[in-house]
Amino acid sequence: MTIRTAIKVDINKPAFEQPHIHNRWHPEIPFAAKVAPGEVVNVECVDWTGGQIGNNDSADDIRDVDLNRVHYLSGPLEIEGAKPGDALLVEILEIQPFKEQNWGFTGVFHSKNGGGFLADKMPKAAKAIWDFEGIYAKSRHIPGVRFPGIIHPGLMGCAPSKELLAKWTERESGLCHSHGSMDVAKLPTADGAHPGAPALEGDDELAKRIREEGARTVPPREHGGNVDIKNLSRGSRTWMPVYLDGAKFSIGDLHFSQGDGEISFCGAIEMSGIITLKFGIIPGGVEALSLRQPMYLPGPVQPQFSPGRMLTFQGISVDADTGEQKFLDVHLAYKQTCLNAVKYLQRYGYSDYQIYLLLSAAPVEGHIAAIVDIPNACTTLGLPLDMFEFDVAPVGANMNDSLSGEVKVTKMITQDCPISDF
Repeated sequence: MTIRTAIKVDINKPAFEQPHIHNRWHPEIPFAAKVAPGEVVNVECVDWTGGQIGNNDSADDIRDVDLNRVHYLSGPLEIEGAKPGDALLVEILEIQPFKEQNWGFTGVFHSKNGGGFLADKMPKAAKAIWDFEGIYAKSRHIPGVRFPGIIHPGLMGCAPSKELLAKWTERESGLCHSHGSMDVAKLPTADGAHPGAPALEGDDELAKRIREEGARTVPPREHGGNVDIKNLSRGSRTWMPVYLDGAKFSIGDLHFSQGDGEISFCGAIEMSGIITLKFGIIPGGVEALSLRQPMYLPGPVQPQFSPGRMLTFQGISVDADTGEQKFLDVHLAYKQTCLNAVKYLQRYGYSDYQIYLLLSAAPVEGHIAAIVDIPNACTTLGLPLDMFEFDVAPVGANMNDSLSGEVKVTKMITQDCPISDF
């Protein structure tokens, strides 16, 4: 069977010069292509920055990235027969990088330009380039690790109705007002907006409206959006609400791999590539499935690590450096969990930035262990030991290990990752 390519992109051309790519959510962005329910199609995607990051040994491009221009999505697709109130079933069949761009990147944004989960500890910009070897990823900037990716899109969803778009803007504006800060949400801005076809076909009035009103693609919302769920991988099925005739489905932000939390913000292994999709429609599915937000079944294709080889760190909602106690604060608990893993892996010669990038990009398992045991929330992070090319297990991890004598640590001689500061 020949699979039709519904949307093509050019990775050698600026994303904002391509008609079937957009970087805002808006109900009036015109359809890029039509797909019948049950039809298998390929959709090509640029990386989420639209080609702003290069395969080099400098982090200057990460430091200087224009975050008003992201995320670039392919679409929207018209799914024939889809109507408001229906549920759209999205099946991901395959995802691959482009053969001519068989690499990806992970970044730490500078604290003055986006920051990240651990920006208070690591405020500079940093970058790791990953080369793909079939299902495996390996980086010259983080030596000694090699792992299979859980390849997936970070972002997909159906366009909002005018009413839903207005609701998003109202509540996110209210959030900024209540916090007295414009940093807690990314409100609509025409700066960097790409409305897709209207901008390139001379429809200035429509393009202006989309630029000024379009919702940013940064957060997840009721329609799905930027959920960054690593298990939305090959073979997965997602049911999502439809708000407009034809659904207006868009997708992008392809990841070769990602750890739970994507903690460095640009924290997956970001890539351009091709995703193969099939769609179904459940008439009246929003009500029938009680579908307030998307739900999904993970696919059968997952990396298999040796049983019992997931070194798990825990953290609680107490700042280990300051001693500050917070009440059932999952955000603080997971930050402490990650910092505990950073502290441990530094024993092997890695820098804090290398570990930050690795925990964000590798398929680590993050979980909420408890949110009821006052006053401390407890979270965990599982680190697959088998992704390391040398032993990082603690003494006594194997029953035959000697538990007496000096603790010996194998140090890696590493090339550090590129780091840039303003």
